[in-house]
Amino acid sequence: MNVARIAPPEPYKALIFDCDGTLADTMPTHVKAWVASYKSFGIDIAEQPFFDMGGLPNRAIIETLNHEFGYALDVAQTQEEKERRYLEMLHTVKEVKAVADIARAHHGQVPIAVASSGLGRVVHQTLTAIGLISLFDVIVTADDVTHGKPAPDLFLLAAQRLGVAPADCIVYEDGDPGLEAARRAEMRAVDVRVLWRNDDDTGT
Repeated sequence: MNVARIAPPEPYKALIFDCDGTLADTMPTHVKAWVASYKSFGIDIAEQPFFDMGGLPNRAIIETLNHEFGYALDVAQTQEEKERRYLEMLHTVKEVKAVADIARAHHGQVPIAVASSGLGRVVHQTLTAIGLISLFDVIVTADDVTHGKPAPDLFLLAAQRLGVAPADCIVYEDGDPGLEAARRAEMRAVDVRVLWRNDDDTGT
């Protein structure tokens, strides 16, 4: 583990973290839940499309696949089935330790938030499951905005609720949609995927 590789660049007054793939190593679990949910509707689909769309809101993923493959799945029903299956597997999810250590080190020092494209109840249960939920002053999710990443709305709302100007916030992200959202919000960002290039920083 090398926390120094993802230390927040000075100066900053607040930190905003994505959840899935950034604080919590959830992507494999989310993908398994997606594949299983599609199978329950009679559709066999590979894992790769879901990895490729990591960071996008559920609605965008379902609508994209409906369009690209000619599916006619109901968005709300598919999303509900997927999240049900994800929550059944939630016990397998671990924190991304290097990123979680950054959050722990800044708890009580500067305002910190989570800004996730996930559904509110799922994000809260994920953060609770990995023992991090008490670290955050603000949690904003897909429930709170009309437009998810790559729109800047989640990050701008998090900054507003923290009472910090966007330019004074550092964003931690693992996906291209989130990094683009940070850019549009005029926030600096740390791409935590640098951690995966040399070693495995999940777990303890």
